[in-house]
Amino acid sequence: GNCYMSVANGERSANRGSCAQNCRLPYNLIDGNGDTLIRNSHLLSIKDLDVSDQIPNLIEAGIVSFKIEGRLKDVAYVKNNVSYLRQKLDSYLEGSDKYIKASSGKCTYTFDSTLSRTFNRGYTDYFVNERHSSIGSWESPKSKGQYIGKLIRTIGDAYEIENGELLNNGDGLCFINENNEADGIYVNKAENGKVYPNVLKEIKDGTFIYRNNDAAFIKIVEREDSAIRKIGTTLLLTENENGFELIATDEDGNVSTVKLEHPKEQTKTGESIEENIKVQLAKTGFTPYNADEINIMFSQNWFLPISKINEMRRNVFEQLSEIRLANYVREEHQLVKTSHPYPETKLDFMYNVSNKTARKFYERHGVTEIEKAFELQWDPGKSRVMTTKYCIKYELKKCPIHQKDIVGVKVKEPLVLKQGELEYKLKFNCKPCEMEIWEKDAEFEIEEDHFH
Repeated sequence: GNCYMSVANGERSANRGSCAQNCRLPYNLIDGNGDTLIRNSHLLSIKDLDVSDQIPNLIEAGIVSFKIEGRLKDVAYVKNNVSYLRQKLDSYLEGSDKYIKASSGKCTYTFDSTLSRTFNRGYTDYFVNERHSSIGSWESPKSKGQYIGKLIRTIGDAYEIENGELLNNGDGLCFINENNEADGIYVNKAENGKVYPNVLKEIKDGTFIYRNNDAAFIKIVEREDSAIRKIGTTLLLTENENGFELIATDEDGNVSTVKLEHPKEQTKTGESIEENIKVQLAKTGFTPYNADEINIMFSQNWFLPISKINEMRRNVFEQLSEIRLANYVREEHQLVKTSHPYPETKLDFMYNVSNKTARKFYERHGVTEIEKAFELQWDPGKSRVMTTKYCIKYELKKCPIHQKDIVGVKVKEPLVLKQGELEYKLKFNCKPCEMEIWEKDAEFEIEEDHFH
């Protein structure tokens, strides 16, 4: 919520769901002398967030719900990412005697989910484990994909690539060309360790090759049955005075019973058909249920037509859904207004106070000075439009705190980002370890790099 570049540039507010993605544009980086240090690079584009290895710690910290970004992403991305994180979460919960799922059901998959096999710009934990590596994705805001290997050499109209046996017809490959730009090709044919592209481009030996369109993987993932979540049930088929009854008990203890009036006749051969009955009862199809256990309790080897078995199965699951819905309890909590003191008494525009209700809330909690939201008081050309822990100085290895042993020649400030008519000044607040982005007409003092 601390980015206002979009609204300042074109009045599309990111806080209101209309971000114009200014951070994904290419910029020139210009120093205080007016010299261009970097040209046409995506200097504000950072890698995608991945803190999946922190799920146990996040749960222990009290997090009870996780959000997965999926806006404007395709089916393969959503299925792959949700499945990957669901398995990470389940793996932790299965080994815990302290936490359980809030939901019902178990997921099964026909593919091995791997984050890098669908859209990604590379991954970062964004300082969850301290600031220790570059998090920028400067070459391109597009998907780099899964690293395959280095280009060994070009042979005729084909490439020889490390681990090339992993590639398939229809794959999309990505690489960084000699102009430091993301480039790509499609694989028309992959055979005998060679890759035949749709267009043979000049690629330097040793170039890292990534796959950003995994054709075979996507084909599997996009199948309707590739990721299924079902509620576990136990089925019991038994007899009564007038025929038979089927009892379904789900994993949450809900019970459904259906009865079938039907003559009790022995099988013609006198042999049990229990296995055939179990096969029919196990066909839960497109219902949200799975028959984990099926028991049959007959006093004799009774015969039942397949049509009747299927009818009982359908009815018992339909009824079970109705029972589950009737038994579902939604916990509701009455919110009681309090007047506990807010940690701050002065709020700037980053608190996004844009209506009377929000203002009254903060006033009730002791806040005395409240700035209007950015959108209500924006000063064109002079505003601070982003505050971030991401730091271009650090990415350039010019950080006077974390990289003081390798910083070398200092850059002349203020550094300026320029993209067409867009121009921004960068301010570095080293004590709190933050970077601010200001519009071109803004004025501010530049800190000296004299930290101990």
